[in-house]
Amino acid sequence: MLSFLLPFTASRGQAFAYLFGVCLFSISFLVFLNSAVSFVITDRIGQKKRVGDAVGTLGFVDELVALVACPVWGMVSDRVGVRTVAVCGYTIVGISLMVFVQATNVYPQLLLARLLFSLGGAATATMVTAILPAMTHKRASPFSHTSTRRQNTNGSALTNGSSNWDTPSISSELTITPDRFRSQTPSAHDVPPSSHTKASASQLAGIVGMLTGFGALVALGLFLPLPTRFQNGGASRSQAVADSFYVVGTVALVVAIGVFFGLRNLPGEEEKGWRNLINTSRSFKSFEVAGRAVSPAVPSYSQLILKSLSLGFRDMNIGMGYVGGFVARASSVAISLFIPLFVNAYFISSGRCPANPDHSLDPIQARLNCKRAYIVASILSGFSQLVALICAPVFGYLSAHYTKFNLPLLLASVAGIAGYTMFAFIRDPDPKGENGYNIGPFLIVALLGISQIGAIVCSLGQLARGIETEDTPLDYFSVNTEENQNSADAIGHSRPETIEEGSPLLPSHLRYVGHDSSRSSLKGSIAGMYSLAGGAGILLLTKVGGLLFDRADPGSPFFMMAGFNALLFVITLGCGIWSTQKADKGSLVLHEGDLEHDDG
Repeated sequence: MLSFLLPFTASRGQAFAYLFGVCLFSISFLVFLNSAVSFVITDRIGQKKRVGDAVGTLGFVDELVALVACPVWGMVSDRVGVRTVAVCGYTIVGISLMVFVQATNVYPQLLLARLLFSLGGAATATMVTAILPAMTHKRASPFSHTSTRRQNTNGSALTNGSSNWDTPSISSELTITPDRFRSQTPSAHDVPPSSHTKASASQLAGIVGMLTGFGALVALGLFLPLPTRFQNGGASRSQAVADSFYVVGTVALVVAIGVFFGLRNLPGEEEKGWRNLINTSRSFKSFEVAGRAVSPAVPSYSQLILKSLSLGFRDMNIGMGYVGGFVARASSVAISLFIPLFVNAYFISSGRCPANPDHSLDPIQARLNCKRAYIVASILSGFSQLVALICAPVFGYLSAHYTKFNLPLLLASVAGIAGYTMFAFIRDPDPKGENGYNIGPFLIVALLGISQIGAIVCSLGQLARGIETEDTPLDYFSVNTEENQNSADAIGHSRPETIEEGSPLLPSHLRYVGHDSSRSSLKGSIAGMYSLAGGAGILLLTKVGGLLFDRADPGSPFFMMAGFNALLFVITLGCGIWSTQKADKGSLVLHEGDLEHDDG
């Protein structure tokens, strides 16, 4: 079924474990904890005052830890494997949920339990992004890929399909001369993009966005009602809360076990393991090329973080993915936090739910209006998330088939600019306002949901494209010594006719770094940077937006979000124009080359 819907290169079991294990539950436990933490403070610990301050502090510290932990987990996954990190993440989440209800005070016990949960939650959230490329990963083999028809030194044709990554032939391993090495090593401009991989990755990103939305519904529909069910069974309020956390923690451990068995033997993860966690000198499994042992090196942690960071500036897909992640995570906070805050502020400022007890409004009517504020906030936020859930696969399809100018991402950013600007100017967010029924608020929050899910799906798809787009399928690291440099210069500048078949096959100063050890081996670090960008968006919006909400205008956070989406629009449009012009120039050069070849 899964392989029919999407062109996975991973097995059905791996795809099932990723979609219905990692993706579905990546946000469920966080939604449950955020919703139930106040009950732990009041019913388990017994603290009745300053509950909001305690909840806010725990949430802020959680985000700070995630901001650091996400890139760290990403780098670790590039060494030990994404499956290992995902299993560790869900195991930590399960244990922390059980420890959470053992706390007898907020500081330091509950705070430490929340830090432990944040550590595990950062791992699970990062692996949603990191594992995605492995689901549609195309493995490359040494010396097996050429994008054009070339002639070797004997005049025979070398032709390989651009999408076929096979085991290197015996002849290619045993008879590679420097001249043939150059002829069989395509440049960055020779490697055509795999439209199949890009389409499948974008479609998969849409499914991932939809399943994460379903994960939130699982938390709201199955996990949150548990305390009530346990109380109906005769348990006390305190024990009901504890039993609920035990059950949800057990579910997290079961998910960890399922991921452990389901994600075995992922493509591109064969040589990763705990042995690479600290030992930076160890290399992956070596193979023999023309009598020489050749092995890809394990990159250091500093190389991983610098490479993943620099790719955001060097590669448009990854850069737009980072910016899209920044906007997407900020959008989630704007919808879940600032819409209810805006609605509540409106009901208070308009006098419908007066904060002053000495008001002239009838007390019964005041209570009804205050209750209406909660209802309106939940309706608008819920409708926005419902629209996002429906549009997730739509954006996956659009992102796969309309890549020119990145039109789906432009559409999402335009929806965000329009929606957030209109919401900031809205006079009455209640659909059943004083002037009668108004459909306007629903249309506005629908635009917010479209903007949020579009940014999420398209940014995930952009990252997958960037990871699958290799600089070259065959790269080499050079040991910088004078002798080896002279050897490299001699080989690099020698004329083809001066090199004989008996010349040294590969210079000793070169070490092979294949397809699996270039960008594909950076997918965890790239996912960590993606989460880091999203965390920065959350912190910026919550702190600056919250400050402006109180001191300037309640619409300030929404103006900020409109600005974020405008920035995303400008960057996306600029990158689209630049890439189109670059592609047109490349086509012109190739056309002129063909004309010269025909004249010759």
